[in-house]
Amino acid sequence: MSRIDPTRGLGPVLTLEQAVDHDTRRERGGPVAVCATLGFSYNSYQKKFSISYPDHLLSVRDFERWLELVEASETLRTIARIKGGVFYRPKPVPATVDALLALADLLARKSRFVGSLHDGLADSRWEEREVLQLERHGNEVIEAVLGIMAGAREAMERDGEGGDD
Repeated sequence: MSRIDPTRGLGPVLTLEQAVDHDTRRERGGPVAVCATLGFSYNSYQKKFSISYPDHLLSVRDFERWLELVEASETLRTIARIKGGVFYRPKPVPATVDALLALADLLARKSRFVGSLHDGLADSRWEEREVLQLERHGNEVIEAVLGIMAGAREAMERDGEGGDD
């Protein structure tokens, strides 16, 4: 029986080794390019990135260098799942008055949705559909808030106003 990752809805959950292999292969040029960029000999290190060689493992130092180079979306998702969390890379959006007003509207709509869940919980049981809906709405709020925060930081850094809190 394969495990399913409900946060993705895309199929079986990957092990950490499978995620590293997957992310390495998805990089432009695949393992050959990753090894070359990291300055690794392809013959020895490609085995460390591949699930085909279970006796060859990346060192923590090499894994850190690999993480700095590779997009690593599956690997980060796998680590977050193992630790019972989520990984989210904020996409900066301009932190304008309009964006903040839109966020306030989003929060008001989402709070109404969460309040409406009490009808579905009359039996004191969470159904998978309800949990997935709650997670989706919660993630939309988190994405909006973190995006504005990242946009504000980006604008501050661009303008050179680091300030002294």
